[in-house]
Amino acid sequence: MQAQMLAPAAVLVVWTIIVLFWIIPPRFGSISKADTSSLKGKEGSRGQDLEGVLPDKANWPAHNHTHLHEQPTLFYAVVLMITVLGPTGTDVMLAWAYVGLRIVHSLWQILVNKVGPRFVLFLLSTIALIALAIRLLMITVFADPSALPQ
Repeated sequence: MQAQMLAPAAVLVVWTIIVLFWIIPPRFGSISKADTSSLKGKEGSRGQDLEGVLPDKANWPAHNHTHLHEQPTLFYAVVLMITVLGPTGTDVMLAWAYVGLRIVHSLWQILVNKVGPRFVLFLLSTIALIALAIRLLMITVFADPSALPQ
């Protein structure tokens, strides 16, 4: 069951890398057409400096990539701890629900980016993460110590 619990985390890592590469075409395509005079002479420019310079849609993949490094860090920690302690089928299902919702959230943010549905997807994924966190608490705080792996 441990490999099944780690699989959703592995998929989310690969998805994050895919989104990283998704940033390149819209940004480079837009940079060649944009007025970048405000960036001239500025040392150490960063991606956030392109806000207001490039069309919003060209920045959406980068915004989502940032989001994939925020809340999912909690997901990775919870998944690892549950994996060590012995996951159940429910834990695996919740992990897959979280990852599926995060992928749909990414696609929505990158392609459409209407905030209402995006918030609902975020909220649903957060509920799955909360459920996993509660499961972790139940395993660690309320479990019979003799039943935990040594």
